[in-house]
Amino acid sequence: MEKVKLGMKENWQQFTLLVIINAFVGGMIGLERSIFPLLAEKEFSVASQTAVLSFIVAFGLTKAVCNYFTGRLANRIGRKNLLVIGWVFALPIPYILIYADAWAWIVLANILLGINQGLTWSMAVVMKIDLVGPQKRGLAVGINEFAGYLSVGLVAFLTGYIAQTYGVRPYPFYMGIVFSLLGLFLSALFVKDTHLHVSSESIKSQIPALNNVFLDTSFLNKSLSGITQAGLVNNLNDGMVWGLLPVVLSIKHFTITEIGILSAVYPTTWGISQLFTGKLSDIYSKKKLLFIGMLVQAIAIIALLKAETFTHFSLIGLSLGLGTALVYPTFINAIADFTSPKQRAESLGVFRFWRDAGYAIGALFTGIIADILGLDYSIFLIGFITLLSAIIVWMRVEDKTLDVS
Repeated sequence: MEKVKLGMKENWQQFTLLVIINAFVGGMIGLERSIFPLLAEKEFSVASQTAVLSFIVAFGLTKAVCNYFTGRLANRIGRKNLLVIGWVFALPIPYILIYADAWAWIVLANILLGINQGLTWSMAVVMKIDLVGPQKRGLAVGINEFAGYLSVGLVAFLTGYIAQTYGVRPYPFYMGIVFSLLGLFLSALFVKDTHLHVSSESIKSQIPALNNVFLDTSFLNKSLSGITQAGLVNNLNDGMVWGLLPVVLSIKHFTITEIGILSAVYPTTWGISQLFTGKLSDIYSKKKLLFIGMLVQAIAIIALLKAETFTHFSLIGLSLGLGTALVYPTFINAIADFTSPKQRAESLGVFRFWRDAGYAIGALFTGIIADILGLDYSIFLIGFITLLSAIIVWMRVEDKTLDVS
């Protein structure tokens, strides 16, 4: 076996390349973050909240299923190959968004986006974990998520600004052409697979194998299932914020540029903060970080009911971003604590399946409740569910310190 070394310093070139690639992955999501509900109403006359949020449902379900199979296939097909395939699916997306003449085409674009994100983001984070080993796993995930979600926030702002200045289509989506081409080029020509790093770490690992990765991660293992349900609820409330926040802001007569800025505050804070919270998950109780993060999210979501001014929504975006940053890298770091290196990709795939199913569940649930009872009821219920999730984390997740000596 070719000798490899684990560590961020030892693998800094590949690590840096994967960070850059994940910024392009995040940029593909950012294209839609601030203007899609407005696109639905202005370009396609789609008024129902459930119908408007159908693009998030399509994205979430596709990404969830893709995450699961990506985790299962990572060791068979190869991490790099899956990364490249993911970028191939991204190529048609911006063109569909530019030229679509029916809402069904927008939904199709989001199915392709779900495949792209499920393959590329999953492999980017898994390969970084493979490279660094257990001691700086949280930091690696934090840097990965920082690059991805900072890009989401910045591109969300840029699309809002461009849409305000030049119109909702086509100019905001030209960035997607650049992102997809650069992502494919870098992944195909310069990324190296990390299977040898996995084999090297497996030799030293003392973590017992799971009997059934899907069932243990989803339901049977108290800690893994406790972490997984929180991941689902985290993206459930993110799906609500993604779909309904621009609508709420539009109702309150904010301009498209202001909506772009306020929609970007949350993912930008989320992205930047993970540089610190990722490292924090290496040295502090993961259970407490998950509990505090979910609690902060719940409070921030319920506070949306009383928000009126630009300052109010900015502070809520900051709080929601910080709460999400506390849990997001911690989720993946904690899942890895309870799975052996050879099962890690599959267990993370199961976790990410349920986590990203939260997008679809959240968008569908909040859309239906908003149509029947109104936006306020929908927002309150999501905040309450997030509070319950924090309590479940506290009751089920083991406060484990991983021995990495």
